[in-house]
Amino acid sequence: MDHPLDVVVVGGCGHVGLPLALALADCGYKVGIDDLDAAKVALVKSGNVPFLENGADALLRRLLPTGRLELASDPRTVSRTDTVILVIGTPIDEFMNPSVRIFDKVIDDLAPNLNKGSLIVLRSTVFPGTTESVERRLRSSGVEADVAFCPERIAEGHALEELRTLPQLVGTTSDRAFNKASALFERLGVSVVRTTPLEAELAKLLTNTWRYMKFAIANQFFQIAHRSGLDYNRVLDAIRHDYPRAADLPGPGFAAGPCLLKDTMQLSAFTPDHFPMGQAAMQINEGLPNYIVDTLNSRQSLQGRTVGILGMAFKGESDDPRASLSYKLRKLAAFKGARVMCTDPFIDDPTFESLENVLSGSDVLVIAAPHKAYHTLDLDGRDVVDIWGITGPIRL
Repeated sequence: MDHPLDVVVVGGCGHVGLPLALALADCGYKVGIDDLDAAKVALVKSGNVPFLENGADALLRRLLPTGRLELASDPRTVSRTDTVILVIGTPIDEFMNPSVRIFDKVIDDLAPNLNKGSLIVLRSTVFPGTTESVERRLRSSGVEADVAFCPERIAEGHALEELRTLPQLVGTTSDRAFNKASALFERLGVSVVRTTPLEAELAKLLTNTWRYMKFAIANQFFQIAHRSGLDYNRVLDAIRHDYPRAADLPGPGFAAGPCLLKDTMQLSAFTPDHFPMGQAAMQINEGLPNYIVDTLNSRQSLQGRTVGILGMAFKGESDDPRASLSYKLRKLAAFKGARVMCTDPFIDDPTFESLENVLSGSDVLVIAAPHKAYHTLDLDGRDVVDIWGITGPIRL
């Protein structure tokens, strides 16, 4: 008979689940990882993390010989524990509305294997009301379980550090669920903030939406100055110079990735007035590639020219291309008749070129992701778009 596990992380080979599983195992828990992607399970079993995450590879290789990590692609794994962490989010559909079908399917698949009195922790961002909906769905399936929403709050690449430093929200409806969930996370050495499930769900959405809106106003400010023929570097320097109340104004750049747009649109779907400020933020951030391509094309037709895109990940020093606006930039430039060459030091894609080929073969270069490898490029005399300002001044 298989021995019991302290906790099982369902969806545990992804960007959210795997760092959490590693951190919990590092604290002494016996952790099971259940993931439908058998290829990722095999990769992790071999001691390799399937994505970039600071410190994760070394920690995984140190933990595997201890026996505190077990990996499988089998929903029956959850029958060996009383604590299950679900790393299953709520995606948005083609109409920018939340889609909960995948969530319902996972719950239905797991329900027959859950032990009576188990704690089910929802970890990924969910549409408000999902925690109580899961509790009702389990109850209707005859499963007595406590459900808590304990959202991840990490930045990709810094998960192992932030899991041990950032306060953990614990949204529950009962003292019993709160006590079990708080005990789980307190071993990481973090403080716990108690809320209701709906409060925690909304807090997570508001946090990501606030960041997305800050990036939107930064991009809007940049476009206003640029359209006026002004050097935005001088404007931004004037705003920030020895003025602490403007210190948190970010510079322009692509606001993308798997969370910010999705969570803003979920908040929009949740509100009766459809959250016009969030919709405006989406239009600005998602429209930045259009603004860049239109500006380049109006300056000199892109028909027959070669555009080199440096960086296809959604952010710097990342290998994650999910929801990256670099791909929208590529599509729009090609639509204008340009030949587009792409490169990225972290993403393995047979359609990409080497950095050297892109630099030598492009008429205009666009810094799309602020990877450190691009900071010291010699681009003197080149036609360069760098709205991040990592290779010198912000320029378009």
